[in-house]
Amino acid sequence: MLELTMAAVAAADAGATAGMLMADAPSDPGTVLRVGRDKSVCRLSTPQDWLFVSRVHLEFLCGPDGTWQVTWLRGSLPEPSSEVRLTADGQAQPLVYGGTVPLPRGGSGEIVIVDRTGPRSVNVGFYHEV
Repeated sequence: MLELTMAAVAAADAGATAGMLMADAPSDPGTVLRVGRDKSVCRLSTPQDWLFVSRVHLEFLCGPDGTWQVTWLRGSLPEPSSEVRLTADGQAQPLVYGGTVPLPRGGSGEIVIVDRTGPRSVNVGFYHEV
């Protein structure tokens, strides 16, 4: 099972967890969880006016062996208005626009979407329960 928690944080709310959302899905091949502004396809949605987040920004996909990966989906713009960083197993790395990274099996971490134009971020914690 993959468990996700998400907090949308503006500068004034830094450190607050009151607006935290949660989603989970079984580790069955082909299972998908999405994060973005479009509530019709994303299990975790950000505010509609947070345009630094794409309609569908992140996609978590379970592979045939029960491991998960995350993809920063390319949006309609050639250059994104955000940056995405992944921290897992104590290691931080940027996630490239359109790139895919495997998540550690049985591990946990955080993915942070940062607005390049203002003090806002979307923090998505993950835990892969084996």
